[in-house]
Amino acid sequence: MRGDQEPVLLVCPKCRETVIVYLPIEEFPRCQNPECEGVKMILEELLDEGKSY
Repeated sequence: MRGDQEPVLLVCPKCRETVIVYLPIEEFPRCQNPECEGVKMILEELLDEGKSY
């Protein structure tokens, strides 16, 4: 059973920079890299228990 807050890995499709956020969120964040000009990050992976990075 999943909890209220689920960790997910987001990635920038342009520079491949990653960030971990917890769902639910209102909208996915934008990449902070100046070269990406605020590209919206996309979902890479759901992080289940037992994984570590």
